[in-house]
Amino acid sequence: MNTLAGKKNEAAGSVSRLRTALNENALEKLYVFTGEESYLRRYYLAEVRKAVVSGGFAEFNEHCAEGKDITVQSLREMAEVMPVFSERSLIVLTDFDPFSLKEEEREAFIALIEDWPDYCCLVLHYDLSEYKPNRTMKRLTAAMQSFTVVEFARQEPDKLYGWIRRHFRERGKDIDLNACEYLTFTCGSLMGTLLPEIEKLAAYAKGERVTVEDIRAVATPMTEAVVFSLTSAVTAGKYDEAAKILGELLRQQEEPIYLLAVLGNELRRIYTARLAIDGGKDKFYVMELWNMKSDYAAKLLMNAARNVSAAWCRMALKEAEKLDRRMKSENGIDSEEELKRFLMRLIREAKR
Repeated sequence: MNTLAGKKNEAAGSVSRLRTALNENALEKLYVFTGEESYLRRYYLAEVRKAVVSGGFAEFNEHCAEGKDITVQSLREMAEVMPVFSERSLIVLTDFDPFSLKEEEREAFIALIEDWPDYCCLVLHYDLSEYKPNRTMKRLTAAMQSFTVVEFARQEPDKLYGWIRRHFRERGKDIDLNACEYLTFTCGSLMGTLLPEIEKLAAYAKGERVTVEDIRAVATPMTEAVVFSLTSAVTAGKYDEAAKILGELLRQQEEPIYLLAVLGNELRRIYTARLAIDGGKDKFYVMELWNMKSDYAAKLLMNAARNVSAAWCRMALKEAEKLDRRMKSENGIDSEEELKRFLMRLIREAKR
């Protein structure tokens, strides 16, 4: 098993173990909740709340604090509060980083964790920040081994598509696999981002099944998805389509230098796909290279790469780097106009 697959399985396994602990009423007393899938993080945090402090005295048995307001002394005081008419209490610390503590505070935190009471469940919830253990702090790293780390990663396509279908069915609609793939390509694969799009589409769709046309009509696409459409139009030599997409992005007040950065990233991906094609490799090679969860985006990427040569890709990347330097260093440069000229040159060369 490669390292990437191992990490995916480890993340999925940690969530599965948490689900089992909830079902068996066997929660641990120390948890770290981390990962970019905020919808699942918050869902399971709510499930932990229900399991630990549900009932009429929940407000007395739950203690919450956020990063900058947390000290080891305040944490100790929360932990010393005995639960009221309940077996356990719950402490949720959001974006608290024990590895950023000064040495004296760090040692106090270690001592507190080593003597953590059984009646109290502590969750370190990483929402706006990322859980990053510092392995050079060996004593703290050893103490953090007492925590059960649950990583809420982006869902694999099969699970995500099942979740999307269930939410559409709850709203009286259906959706097929192709439309699911298009929806996640357009709007991203994070559940928290997809949920309002699902609600909007379910209200908009006239038929029983949500279609790709419905998604095109009302879904709010990510900038990255729009830029991919722009790049695909460029590689296909479609000037009018590319100009229309770029004009819409600029009307949305996207910064030209940001658009160039995203465009440059797409050009790099197309270059690797072109090299893969020239080397006799398939979309699965590209998926692994770019950590793509679905083959839908990989198919679109390979299709775009087939329209251009490796030499075109090298030229495009070189010109993108030159324009990036100019945008960052030259005063008074008309970035919008320069970006338009850059795209026109790429299209002209692609047509050749």
